[in-house]
Amino acid sequence: MDLNDATQTRRWPRQIKYIIGNEACERFSYYGMTGILAGYISGQLTAGGLGKSEDYATTIIALFKSFNYFTPLLGAWLSDKLIGRYRTIFWVSLFYCAGHGTLACSDFFSGQGKLNCLFIGLTLIALGSGGIKPCVSAFMGEQFTPDQSHLMQKAYGAFYWAINFGSFFSFIVVPWVKDHHGYSPAFAVPGIFMAIATYIFWRGKKYYTFVPTNREKRHAGFFQVFFTALTIKRGPGQTFWDAARARFSENEVAAARSVPPILFVFATIPMFWALYDQGNSTWVLQGLKMSHVNFLGLDVGAEQMQSLNPLLIMLFVPIFTLWLYPAMGRFAAPLKRMSYGLFLASASFVVVALLQQRISAGAHLSILWQTWPYIIITAAEVLVSATGLEFAFREAAPEMKSLIMSFWLLTVAAGNLFVALLTKFLSHPGANSDDASVSTGRFLLYAVMMFGVAIVFSLIAGKYHYRDRSAAEGK
Repeated sequence: MDLNDATQTRRWPRQIKYIIGNEACERFSYYGMTGILAGYISGQLTAGGLGKSEDYATTIIALFKSFNYFTPLLGAWLSDKLIGRYRTIFWVSLFYCAGHGTLACSDFFSGQGKLNCLFIGLTLIALGSGGIKPCVSAFMGEQFTPDQSHLMQKAYGAFYWAINFGSFFSFIVVPWVKDHHGYSPAFAVPGIFMAIATYIFWRGKKYYTFVPTNREKRHAGFFQVFFTALTIKRGPGQTFWDAARARFSENEVAAARSVPPILFVFATIPMFWALYDQGNSTWVLQGLKMSHVNFLGLDVGAEQMQSLNPLLIMLFVPIFTLWLYPAMGRFAAPLKRMSYGLFLASASFVVVALLQQRISAGAHLSILWQTWPYIIITAAEVLVSATGLEFAFREAAPEMKSLIMSFWLLTVAAGNLFVALLTKFLSHPGANSDDASVSTGRFLLYAVMMFGVAIVFSLIAGKYHYRDRSAAEGK
């Protein structure tokens, strides 16, 4: 190996900076918008809000996030079967920009017109944000050559760090714009950043490595192989997958076989997202009942408090990746890390429930009390979410990476749909109905359910056989 080759194996490809820059700006746009959404929906009409109930706000946000994380199936289909990852990311980003623009026009309307802007805007954002989700992280992984695979763990750590770099500033900047200029300008700022994200991604085009789509490679997709194996008549002694070998190549069958074990692991993850994504809904609604604090001249309330999550992640990711995981050795295998995170998520909601109990009893609490559950849920997020992205990419067959990423994101959709349905089911007409989703009992219910799921996940993780043996050893 010459000096140039050795240097290349120690450095990330130059195009990675465009992908990470795009992700930072895109996440600014997404979290900037969602950060003020609960206050916008439940806020007073005189202040520019929609004047809806807390249960209504919780339900709308949960349904939006559920749809947002269901559309990755569409993005995976477009990228794997039709137009490739680059073109999917670029063209779907334009829907994203249009969604922000629609929300920014809400001040031109009143009553039902405002609601229409909300629903249309959120739908377009869900199509855009969700459509690119399974593609960006997989597209980044494809930029590495086989002899650079050892750089991936740190690259995905940096990718996740960039996500939170963008979201941290969005939780500071966008609420400030809202407080000083109103909701329409506040919704416009994320739109501007989404346009910048699209431009940055386009700028790196000449450096990208493009992997042919399954259609170009004439490679059958998972569903094609799976349903063939499911419906074809099997001969004596044939296994489920043996039947598909009559119509598909061994490589196509092997790729399809890699999917079900991963999905079996994913099946328990929705409960984590059911808890985590309430950071933009019930936690904000709880925080609106707590007193603000002044920090370095900045008025910190419930909306600004959300910035603590990405700030902590920017601290935790390098600490976990560079120090904690290497020190843990084989106890830092991906599924073990995710198991620890699920238990921590349960603990965070116990703390939130204790805070809510004091608020309900009439105590006047500072918003800083939410620091403790934020620390716990952030550690859980690094262990579950960042690890899940790495696990999904490393364990999926090359032809199935976008599909697996979309299934990972589908767990977020399922978790948020569960919150919407549970909120609807447990809401009862009456004097306290608006507070049902923000109550001690509801938070404890989520904590207990998460604890039970964490136990089940741990049992599944113990039986999983890694395709990537180095992952099993925590490397």
